[in-house]
Amino acid sequence: QVQLVESGGGLVQPGGSLRLSCAASGSTFSSGTMGWFRQAPGKQREFVAVVRWSGGDKNYHYADAVKGRFTISRDSAKNTVYLQMNSLYPEDTAVYSCAADTSRLILSRIGNGGNYAYWGQGTQVTVSS
Repeated sequence: QVQLVESGGGLVQPGGSLRLSCAASGSTFSSGTMGWFRQAPGKQREFVAVVRWSGGDKNYHYADAVKGRFTISRDSAKNTVYLQMNSLYPEDTAVYSCAADTSRLILSRIGNGGNYAYWGQGTQVTVSS
């Protein structure tokens, strides 16, 4: 069983930055998929970014809305994934949730939250002046 604990959300002004963390415990992933989804009020959950890895090989993927502004990274020693969010817009306001699977999902499956076996509790990000 894998537990995911997120941290790092909060209130930030437009143009500001935040870094989210997602620490996984209960299992060590030699390969897998971890990433972030978000859900704004009244909207469906959407894919944000994900890292897939197998051994030392890593692949990073981003939603078009965040490319060039957000960076996902993984510290394998800490079993933690980070989401560095820069140049934040008010439309980035949402609950951000970490998702993980102990398999390296194929590319066509990474955007669907239903393909991830484990979820964190979510952390609120509010971008407002």
